[in-house]
Amino acid sequence: MRPEEQFELLRQNVAEIISEEELLNKLKKSYEEKRPLKVKLGLDPTAPDVHLGHAVVLKKMRQFQELGHEVVLIIGDFTGMIGDPTGKSETRKQLSREEIIENAKTYKEQVFKILDPDKTKIVFNSEWLSRMTFEDVLKLASKYTVARMLEREDFSKRFNEGRPISIHEFFYPLMQGYDSVALNADVELGATEQKFNILMGRILQKEYGQEPQVAVLMPILVGIDGKRKMSKSLGNYIGVNDPPDEMYGKVMSIPDEIMLEYYKLATDLEHRELEKIAENLKEGRVNPRDLKMRLAREIVKLYHGSEEALKAEENFVRIFQKKDLPDEIPVFEINDEKIWLPKLITLVGFSSSNSEALRMLRQGAVKINGEKVMDAIELEIRSPFILQVGKRKFVKVVNGKKQS
Repeated sequence: MRPEEQFELLRQNVAEIISEEELLNKLKKSYEEKRPLKVKLGLDPTAPDVHLGHAVVLKKMRQFQELGHEVVLIIGDFTGMIGDPTGKSETRKQLSREEIIENAKTYKEQVFKILDPDKTKIVFNSEWLSRMTFEDVLKLASKYTVARMLEREDFSKRFNEGRPISIHEFFYPLMQGYDSVALNADVELGATEQKFNILMGRILQKEYGQEPQVAVLMPILVGIDGKRKMSKSLGNYIGVNDPPDEMYGKVMSIPDEIMLEYYKLATDLEHRELEKIAENLKEGRVNPRDLKMRLAREIVKLYHGSEEALKAEENFVRIFQKKDLPDEIPVFEINDEKIWLPKLITLVGFSSSNSEALRMLRQGAVKINGEKVMDAIELEIRSPFILQVGKRKFVKVVNGKKQS
């Protein structure tokens, strides 16, 4: 594919490119010299799950792969021990090397649901960061000023509010930037919130005599709550390893107003098809619920295949849609693996006491996933389920520990 065609494809769904001119020039040079660009993405394994928010960036990385460029995935086993301060109001808890290595194993397995393993180079940034002498660290630290570091929004906010900032947190963007120097990267991918860290790579490459990388910044995917960014810590995420039924159900729980964003960022549908979907929705030519079911099916298909996607849809229709459930059901998180059903009914606010909940059970007023339950059983909280009391009280119960 010619450089101009590559450029038009790569800029689709991107929030910002710094700079577009530099990217096009790099693509032209790559084409003329028959040399692939080196495209970098760093992931810190601070938790074991990769979710659809990560997949937004990974899918763009796969586009670079398909165009013949060299993709390098950096597992931040060294930077992960500090933890990215981006968006944090306080110093992050440092993880042990053992925790980082264990999380990294699952990361590698999950990213290959999106990236081509035969065309992906995986490196650990401890390979160069752990070998740096104190003299090397001092040299790196001399490349940037405290004043410039405090221009970063999260740092400046904490500084102005008198909240502590540990010195080691300043080293995080420096180390991520140095990763680009170590690789001599042509392009770095990341979400828009990573802009400061990625631009640091450009600055340090110039300082070390390299041509600065192009920053390709992707939009942040909103979580299933429709309010905050998708995050493992917030429990509002869809993991790429979630079972098909759970993945389908989570997609069906998103608010209608973010549905098009999910179509654009979380599916593999072509640009023309996405435009057609948006137009049909705007003109009222399609039922939003049907559109959301297709969205859920497309996302499950990406990670589990067509057969599992159809099964998940059949299960959803059987359990939920045919039970005349309301379109929006509140979610209740519980952090126990097991719970006595009367206690759960009381906790969610459907009864004033356990004894009242017991009476409801005996009267046949309680259903789980549409099936009547009359015994005071102990429930295992594994996958999400719908608890119904009477005709109008519904709640979706999820395992909070599993979501965190």
